Amino acid sequence: MTHTDTDTDTGTDTGTKSNPEHGCDPSGLTAALKHHGLVAILRSRTPGPLVDVLRVLADAGVRIMEITIPTPGSLQAVREATDEFGSSILVGTGTVLTEAEVHHTAAAGGRFVVSPNVDPTVIGAARAARVGSLPGAYTPTEIVEAWRHRPSAVKVFPASGLGPGYLADIAAPLPDIPLVPTGGIRVEDVAAYRNSGAIAVGVSSPLVGDALTGGSLHELYQRATEFVAAARGEQ
Repeated sequence: MTHTDTDTDTGTDTGTKSNPEHGCDPSGLTAALKHHGLVAILRSRTPGPLVDVLRVLADAGVRIMEITIPTPGSLQAVREATDEFGSSILVGTGTVLTEAEVHHTAAAGGRFVVSPNVDPTVIGAARAARVGSLPGAYTPTEIVEAWRHRPSAVKVFPASGLGPGYLADIAAPLPDIPLVPTGGIRVEDVAAYRNSGAIAVGVSSPLVGDALTGGSLHELYQRATEFVAAARGEQ
């Protein structure tokens, strides 16, 4: 499995307008989410082979990857991935709770930030830095409030206890808000979420598994190809 520099289609050159108030997302994240439909989330409490895992995911066709800020070595991995992959993948950070973490992400070359909550200062800092943002929201009120602050999309989190039916109920009256359900989504669930109105899904453990703690990178590659196919509607 070898990464090639010829695959540079992140979907970021298509542009997007989620609605007239938001206009074009300068970070390109919204377009990439719609194009690829999958965000791989790397999260660990102990040091792990972050860049090796990123390489495997890229080889399998994953083009949007999030490394949570509390993961040891997260910002260094963002720097290395940005240097190695350039624009062929979008790498960002997750569990971003402060403006400072937005600035650190941008300085490391990260293309977006993801949060578990709605914080207008974080969303505004991301927009000022021209990086994408995905605030986390749970209820219709939270989702609408998040969207008013002009993020790239809204992460519906945690999704595992809600299911595709809940997302469909949300998307029906709010069709202009791009939604990214995240948390506990299995490969067999991806199609149902996409069909319910999700522009993409965020996946951590069901995809990454134990790859960051010594698990098989070959098995990671197999899981990743299955998720990529599901996100493309090929399963």
